[in-house]
Amino acid sequence: MNFRKTAILAAATSVIAIGAASADTIKMAFIDPLSGPFGPSGEAAYTSFQLAAEHINANGGVNGDMIEVTGYDNKVNPKESLVQLQKAIDDGARYILQGNGSSVAAALIEAVNKHNARNPGEEILFFNYAAVTPAFTNELCSFWHFRFDAHADMKMAGITDWIAERDDIKSVYLIGQDYVFGQAVAAAAESQLAEKRPDIEIVGNELHPLGKVKDFTPYIQKIISSGADAVITGNWGADMQLLMKAAAESGSDVPYLTFYGGSKGAVSSLGEAGIGLLYQVSEVTTNLEASDEQYALIEEYKERFPDYDYYYHRAWNAMDMFVAAAEAAGSADPIPVAKALEGLTIEHAYGSATMRAEDHQIQQPLYISVVSDDVKYGVDNIDLGWKLVDAGTISMESAEQPTTCEMERPE
Repeated sequence: MNFRKTAILAAATSVIAIGAASADTIKMAFIDPLSGPFGPSGEAAYTSFQLAAEHINANGGVNGDMIEVTGYDNKVNPKESLVQLQKAIDDGARYILQGNGSSVAAALIEAVNKHNARNPGEEILFFNYAAVTPAFTNELCSFWHFRFDAHADMKMAGITDWIAERDDIKSVYLIGQDYVFGQAVAAAAESQLAEKRPDIEIVGNELHPLGKVKDFTPYIQKIISSGADAVITGNWGADMQLLMKAAAESGSDVPYLTFYGGSKGAVSSLGEAGIGLLYQVSEVTTNLEASDEQYALIEEYKERFPDYDYYYHRAWNAMDMFVAAAEAAGSADPIPVAKALEGLTIEHAYGSATMRAEDHQIQQPLYISVVSDDVKYGVDNIDLGWKLVDAGTISMESAEQPTTCEMERPE
């Protein structure tokens, strides 16, 4: 049985921990889907955190302590996530890793806030690597929550800036998942397009059930009938892959501007029909110029986990920031780590990243890329991959968005 099977399918008990038995253990709980239609999204992130922890431990750990990452399958369900959170706390976890589903993240933020208020000295931190509803670092901001991915307004700003320069786009169709994140994406698209290109007509604004649609053909037919020049979607996971499958079968040549076109299976579902038509905005694409060391890491990940691609670079950023903060604080305890994270900047394979102190929202460059057959690294085990578009680099300063956060901090 390969490593992925042993490490992932035994999710509730699997652990990466390397180091001397005498070292203390820093326990991190990965609470995300490890089964069901969104299981591949969770597994891809879980394996990324595992490999990052393995590298850290092999290099001496964190102040000599070893990191242990344990998976808890929440099935993208907020109630189940709270059950798994309590299990993780009972198992000694002080750090929570989650990203798939803003409805889950909202429940975890509230639960972590309550736990920490009731249990001084036993605080936990929530490292959010992908739940990008803007409210989490605005009106719902929390000292105990750190986001390591650009939020929806930041990503939408990149997409709408790109659209604003395209005279051939005069109408846009919005489609997304019907929950807080999908609603935030639609709202951001409406407001930002109205500001930057008031001449663009929104010819459709469709929300569909999360993870329930098996065939997106009726939605694709609506898009085609609308005559839209482009589609914007925040769909992720199985919903992204199935949307692209229906688009490919329709023969439509409308471009798709996405947050998560890199979801497993999306590119292979479109195949060559996606060349020049499927776009995404992200914090990285593996076909950006990088060091030999980074290329080696990409290839190591693919060798270890052949069913997946190196997609969650932000998992490495989160872990590197944690190590830097813990070493600066001289402690792996959550409160000193949280204080050391505020304002922290790291250099990574594709630039720099700063954790903004005001709201615990990471600030970093973003990149707009498009599916191409002229790439070093393909995805989905095919030869197509992501290539940076002309003027597709969005600087950290350009990606930054204001915050309304009024954070309460422990004394």
